[in-house]
Amino acid sequence: MGLQAVLWDMDGTLVDTEGLWSVTIQELAAHHGGELSAETREDLTGSSLTRTVRAVRAEVGLDPDDHDGVTRDGRWLTDRTAEVFGRGVPWRPGAREALAMVRASGLPTALVTSTYRELTEVALDTIGREFFHVTVCGDEVPATKPDPSPYRLATERLGVDPRASVAVEDSPTGTRSAVAAGATVLVVPAEVPVPAGKRRVLRESLVGLTLDDLRDVLRNGSGSDHRTRAVAR
Repeated sequence: MGLQAVLWDMDGTLVDTEGLWSVTIQELAAHHGGELSAETREDLTGSSLTRTVRAVRAEVGLDPDDHDGVTRDGRWLTDRTAEVFGRGVPWRPGAREALAMVRASGLPTALVTSTYRELTEVALDTIGREFFHVTVCGDEVPATKPDPSPYRLATERLGVDPRASVAVEDSPTGTRSAVAAGATVLVVPAEVPVPAGKRRVLRESLVGLTLDDLRDVLRNGSGSDHRTRAVAR
């Protein structure tokens, strides 16, 4: 089965926003007089807004199941992060060139992110909407990553077979989501390591990525454990 589509994660994969999220999530904890542990922040890499807010509230001694409190804190975190994103989001190495290469090839592309639509639109001011045929955000699916729903919806909207799609991810959460949806994953770790496993190929950077590389990911990654290394330029 040939390559039918490329599915891109956003935070930590295309743009270096995980570091920005670290700042604003820590600011939310400080807003409540607390501090977020490094372990909790690592666990929240690639997580949804609601899960993030609940984890912060639990860590600072607030009720994580208080619906009104979670809603208020979610609004606070969204507004603060939008302000930070609005200053521009930094690209991950090689990401813009990789996006342009895939778009020029004519392959269907999707942005698949746990970030809510409101913030994704701010980030797209930097990234460029023209790179994607479809965008799926965290508030547009019944369950977010690591659930397979985001990647399933993306492939449905593109009209492609997920088994003929390559997802590009940076986190364990996103990788599990894509694999569960049936895609093969090109993993480029950013904030946290991602273990080798079924239907995933690890690469150090998107620098120098080619269409043949993506075809190789699909061909070589399906059904086996693989780990590849590419030197970042």
